[in-house]
Amino acid sequence: MPMNENPQCLWSPSPARIEASRMHDYMAWLKREKQVDAADYQALWQWSVDELSAFWESIWQYFDVKSSAPYTRVLDEIKMPGAKWFEGSRLNITEQLFRFHAGDDGEKPAIIGKSEVRPTVRLSWTELRRQVASVAHALRAMGVQPGDRVVSYLPNIPETVVAFYACASIGAIWSSCSPDMGTPSVLDRFGQITPKVLLAVDGYRYGGKDFDRLDVVKGLVQALPSLEHVVLLPYLDQHARLEGAHAWQELLTHDAEMRFEQLPFDHPLWVVYSSGTTGMPKPIVHGHGGVLIETLKGHGLHTGLGEDDRYMWFSTTGWIMWNSQVTGLLLGATIAIYDGNPGYPDLGTLWKFAEEADLTVFGAGAAYFANCMKAGIEPRKLAKLDRLHTVGSTGSPLPAEAFAWIYDQLGQDILLASISGGTDIVAAFVGACPILPLYAGEMQCRCLGIAVYAMDEEGRPLQDAVGELVVTKPMPSMPLYFWNDPHGLRYRDSYFDMFPGWWRHGDWLRITPRGGAIIYGRSDTTINRHGVRMGTSEIYRVVEAMPEILDSLVVDLEYLGRESYMPLFIVLRPGVTLDDALTTRIAGNIRTALSARHVPNEVFAVAEIPRTLTGKKMELPVKKLLLGMKVDEVANPDAMSNPGSLGYFTEFARRREEEHAAAAGLAH
Repeated sequence: MPMNENPQCLWSPSPARIEASRMHDYMAWLKREKQVDAADYQALWQWSVDELSAFWESIWQYFDVKSSAPYTRVLDEIKMPGAKWFEGSRLNITEQLFRFHAGDDGEKPAIIGKSEVRPTVRLSWTELRRQVASVAHALRAMGVQPGDRVVSYLPNIPETVVAFYACASIGAIWSSCSPDMGTPSVLDRFGQITPKVLLAVDGYRYGGKDFDRLDVVKGLVQALPSLEHVVLLPYLDQHARLEGAHAWQELLTHDAEMRFEQLPFDHPLWVVYSSGTTGMPKPIVHGHGGVLIETLKGHGLHTGLGEDDRYMWFSTTGWIMWNSQVTGLLLGATIAIYDGNPGYPDLGTLWKFAEEADLTVFGAGAAYFANCMKAGIEPRKLAKLDRLHTVGSTGSPLPAEAFAWIYDQLGQDILLASISGGTDIVAAFVGACPILPLYAGEMQCRCLGIAVYAMDEEGRPLQDAVGELVVTKPMPSMPLYFWNDPHGLRYRDSYFDMFPGWWRHGDWLRITPRGGAIIYGRSDTTINRHGVRMGTSEIYRVVEAMPEILDSLVVDLEYLGRESYMPLFIVLRPGVTLDDALTTRIAGNIRTALSARHVPNEVFAVAEIPRTLTGKKMELPVKKLLLGMKVDEVANPDAMSNPGSLGYFTEFARRREEEHAAAAGLAH
């Protein structure tokens, strides 16, 4: 894969910004309290992975984690899976939530919410506490106990945040699907975990269109026999009712005392799911303690989130970034949440909301920033963003041009927190550091406490070369287990098959000479043409930089007994035609920027690229489809944002197979 030997340094923190950062304060605390004197960030990272127990204990102590019982040890042994963390401790993640703003500033907003349905609402810390206590009381009255599953079919609105923390205060296990997901997709998830209570919405609005979900909710109720109670939140229609269901408003009427169930560090907090595009989604279980301590480290040190911040990471309730968004409250920050289409009525919508909410930290998927760049959006001409100090990006690799666009548009003193992690570990492997310079196209660092390396196929660490993203030591936020996987076979097969005892994530990674990191896409869709490996994101970076092209997808079809065939599918800007001249320019750009071996065999114009509900390109499912698998074997339409897009590729595969059959007949 091509390496940029001299990337542009886009940002260097000023001495004043470094000194004001939580990372700097933590390093000073380590030196003072623990006699750990790290000369710079790289030395700090090395210490954090060499002395794993000492590092995580320092995070516990620095952030003063509240526990009603002391832990007996930090880590039982360095092993994966199955490491035990902070055994003996008793805590509750919701109790951490209300350690902030309990005094004179209790009326300070905890949540600022807006949607296509509602105008802006503000929920104070005082009111958040009251509502969480009331909803928890109501759930207990329904018989909800620690370990019971409460599932949510709610949009990204304040009520959903209240419900989550109410469940956590009891020790109930939360699980969420976005209401844009259809019945089969939701049942594939919730049906695995036998929920006791369903919290559901009557409908939602997206892109100016209303979507009634009452029939879906009725279908869920009928298909989930474990349900004992249903709560309906009238959102689209304030008069919506469901026979036999509690009304959400009933849950808010209790004058209840806030109670925090004291739970073991590894008590389950939530069940999240893999994408489900290629089979039954994996139900991934994380614990109270692991999520809490990773959040304090990640949000507190790497993003620098604190009590004076206003934080938004645009997401739906079906993406792990929703979980990341709501846990911003654990640092005392105000969270700003938006429910709706970020491109409706135009791509300025979120930027205008950023001004209204007075954001200091603004995050979104990488595709959002790329779309803004291509559309010619100028955020500072649309909104006043003077308090914004950090911009976050994840979901897919952010191209170097988008890095530069963010600095051109938002100013030179912005920390671009480009991160890469996963639903699986509810954390970033590589990401931001407020005391390091930032280079175009490159994440700044390996995150503290995470022994992440680029490995070759023999398990040898690579320096400044692309390899498998591998974690060699346990993390507190790794899954406790998969639901209904009693012997851990599915869990081990998912992450530990290639390197037993080490976590293989399935991404291509390069650690740069500066200690930064670049993700090159999924390793299971990497293109290997004549021995030269290329991450698909490298091809997309070149192709999608062309003004005529809005989106693209490339796959390498290695047919058994046939020559490798690599088609490129592109979405053209309206009014543009795919002709020989454009095809030639695409090939020339790839040949010049990347490799002659990675010029596509053919280029095809399509209406849209298949994507998951979280916006990821469905490279592997399309590859399997084009290699002859049936569409229902490779993709779940309800786990997609645009299932109709698969029709083109199904027909493409059929035509190509007919051509091969005809050619074989002529040969005989």
